[in-house]
Amino acid sequence: MLQQILLSLLAGIICGVVFTALKLPIPAPPVFPAIVGIFGVFLGMKVFLFLADRWPF
Repeated sequence: MLQQILLSLLAGIICGVVFTALKLPIPAPPVFPAIVGIFGVFLGMKVFLFLADRWPF
């Protein structure tokens, strides 16, 4: 899993460099609260899947 995280980070860095070099807007939210919101959506999915495994809906 750590390898996937590091590869994702590397891909993001490369993407950021390329987009900045081409003077394009970055394909990500430009503010930290938006990034935290995206993480919240992911975390909500994980919580639901965790609960769904334990209690059938």
